[in-house]
Amino acid sequence: MVLDEMTSQTPRHPTPTGPLTPESLVPRLGDALVERKLITPGQLEDALQRQGELRQGGRKVLLGRILVEMGAINQETLDRIVTEQILQLRNALEDSNRQLEIRVQLRTQELRSALDRLSELTRLKSNFIANISHELRTPLTHLTGYVDLLSTQDLGPLTPDQAQAVQVMQKAAERLDHLIQDLIQFSLVERGDIQAVLQPVNFLQACSHPVEAAHQKATAKGILFTSMLPEEEIIVLADEEKIEWVISQLLDNAIKFTPPGGMVQLTCRADDTFLHISVSDTGIGIPPGKLEEVFEPFHQLDGSSTRRYGGTGLGLTLAKKIVEAHQGSISIESEPGKGSTFSFSLTIIQNTI
Repeated sequence: MVLDEMTSQTPRHPTPTGPLTPESLVPRLGDALVERKLITPGQLEDALQRQGELRQGGRKVLLGRILVEMGAINQETLDRIVTEQILQLRNALEDSNRQLEIRVQLRTQELRSALDRLSELTRLKSNFIANISHELRTPLTHLTGYVDLLSTQDLGPLTPDQAQAVQVMQKAAERLDHLIQDLIQFSLVERGDIQAVLQPVNFLQACSHPVEAAHQKATAKGILFTSMLPEEEIIVLADEEKIEWVISQLLDNAIKFTPPGGMVQLTCRADDTFLHISVSDTGIGIPPGKLEEVFEPFHQLDGSSTRRYGGTGLGLTLAKKIVEAHQGSISIESEPGKGSTFSFSLTIIQNTI
């Protein structure tokens, strides 16, 4: 048997069920003794063979004890080598710990620098979005102003074709205005400037405009829209303008992703503490693994250049942030091909039902 074969049989770890002795803490003791020429490879082979026989008989004896019993080495020399090995192991461990601490410190500095750079990039991005959005607002205001003058024919009569063209321009300008508003709101969210001013709000009043607009959009697209609202007023703690925007966003999303012939429903259910609002549709649905992705900014489930559905991908991101500012959360239930339901709750402070 060659030395490599013999040393491969040397126990690398202490025997878990044997007595705890200094030797039991030293791996590859036989190799250390051979390297120091305190025993020969043949003596190590004999000791390993004897150790194997004892193990087969149910006895677990450490290699050093066997070498002492064989007369290959005395106890004093064994204790000295074991002590040296333990000291080497301790020094190696201390050195490894020092190296690990240095690596952790360096990595921590790298991560801190990366976080600082990321924070700076986020701030620059938010400022850029805010600035460019406001810059876009100015020419859009002039554009919509003149389009309104044309549509009311204050600048002169229009032919039927011209009137239709102006109507298309109006819709495009309105859509552009909504997109710019989303960008402005998103920049506020990113900078932490979005705040919900919570006060008593008549929920029926807050959702009246979103419901009316949803009826018109759904009808134009050939979708059945229904709303199940409380018969009496319910006063909730909310920021009326922002909650109205959230309801509008959820209804617009539902209509956008529901094909003609489908159905969209707004449902409100009150209990003693909360008003539970949900928007359901029979649209395309969301795959289970992508439910949380819909709340990521600028994210589109269909990101291809030929995607069917427009938008910035900011609506649900902002809706989530607004609901969280109301100490709530938006939940999703969805099944691909069968539709989705988005739900959130508001605190009731007065219920007249």
